[in-house]
Amino acid sequence: MIKEKEHIGELEELILLLIVMLKEEAYGLSIRRALKEHASRTVTIGAVHGTVNRLENKGFIESRFGGATESRGGRHKRIFTITGAGKSVLQKSKDVKVNLWQQIPELAITKL
Repeated sequence: MIKEKEHIGELEELILLLIVMLKEEAYGLSIRRALKEHASRTVTIGAVHGTVNRLENKGFIESRFGGATESRGGRHKRIFTITGAGKSVLQKSKDVKVNLWQQIPELAITKL
């Protein structure tokens, strides 16, 4: 059973998964692009920033600043990485969903 403080919403879960997938390229704009490409979700950059701030406050991700680039007008990228707690909450979320799918055999997807 997931504790209340360990609960994550769908957008939080998607962003955590994308941070793992994107590795060193996990920064605001790349996360936004990946949400559209891999999850067919169009969100504002503000929604991405709000979500990563919430995930960082919960201890599920950490951030650091990458080097400034001329193409970014001298601004630094804020790069995100998942923490052990973030990995744990992702696993718990997956386990809950798999358990629920297993309770509904008529909806289970069979592999060919």
